[in-house]
Amino acid sequence: MKTNIGVFFGGRSTEHEISVISANQAMHAIDRDKYNVTPIYISKNGKWYTGEALFDVANYRNTDELLKKCEEVYMRPIFGDYNIYKAKKSMFGNGVVTSLDVAIPVLHGSNGEDGTFEGILEAIGIPFAGCDVLSSANGMDKITMKMILASNGIPVVDYVWFTDKEWFAKHDELVSKIESTLGYPVIVKPANLGSSVGIGRAADRQKLEECVEDATRYSSRIIVEHMVDNLKEINCSVLGDCDDYRTSVCEEPIKSGEILSYEDKYMGGTKGAKGMQASQKRIPADLPEKMSNEIRFLAGETFRVLSCHGVSRVDVIVDADTDKIYVNEINTIPGSLSFYLWEATGITFSQLMDKLVELALKRNRERANKTVTYSRNIFSLGGGCKGGCKGKLK
Repeated sequence: MKTNIGVFFGGRSTEHEISVISANQAMHAIDRDKYNVTPIYISKNGKWYTGEALFDVANYRNTDELLKKCEEVYMRPIFGDYNIYKAKKSMFGNGVVTSLDVAIPVLHGSNGEDGTFEGILEAIGIPFAGCDVLSSANGMDKITMKMILASNGIPVVDYVWFTDKEWFAKHDELVSKIESTLGYPVIVKPANLGSSVGIGRAADRQKLEECVEDATRYSSRIIVEHMVDNLKEINCSVLGDCDDYRTSVCEEPIKSGEILSYEDKYMGGTKGAKGMQASQKRIPADLPEKMSNEIRFLAGETFRVLSCHGVSRVDVIVDADTDKIYVNEINTIPGSLSFYLWEATGITFSQLMDKLVELALKRNRERANKTVTYSRNIFSLGGGCKGGCKGKLK
């Protein structure tokens, strides 16, 4: 029998459209001789839909018309129920559209890549590809991520972080701290977004204030980092789990300005977005072998200490003046699932999807061996109530 895979994408995120592109690439790469594929599109207002029309990325040009061809669906947050149900049930039947064996989230950014959606899947207990709640949340939040990396000896650039409320309440104090600790230029980022959304470079105080104001539109947590002026950005993908993983060849994205932009990543100088594989890049990156090996090692260590799973992409910065390498961030659900890096490493996109399914099922088997509840009922033993309970257990 074929394995039933549900691919979840879209979502309430500034990276919604990129998620649609990545998911469509992934769905078309899945071997249909082995798997049945159910697309589950999450709209920008949070409703779930499925239907054959979701397989054609051209249909997303008019979302209203697309959704008229689709069925609104949902999953119940009940452990062990892997069914996809119709939102509008008929008088007859149980309303089940299909039952899934494995879920593959391809949800970039907030409300998807940050552990929110992974929590839903963990509560249901369905095997799913990619990072769990903890590693997703830590990987998504640039502040927490850098704290964990630095505490494990992984080099990161100097930074200052604060909340939007702190910025307005302690504006002068924070500006002074940034200037004395980091100096200029700096790069300002929302802590929990990707795809270069809300990111800006500041070479003076006025620009710093403008960039922070823009970043607060997207996140309540802001990070300001020392900017390496003469830098080279290198990416490396990691596949597996934190105890058994491998790294891909490295790539060097080509940026059109001082920082890699949304357009650089996804438009690639072509008409219409085609995902990360459309961006201008050098694969493999033109690096000395020793530096390439060090970057791959740091990518693997980042994946390991954050307890990642599935496929991720680690982005590093190389200071061209000193050759010092800093880990910039990890993308726990990378654009296009970094398939182009794995193709350059000798793994086809179809094989990559096979591996993600295999990893999902393996983790689920391992978790089934862990104790999560006790069969003993403490109430039947007359215990478990101290102080605030009304009545008396007998």
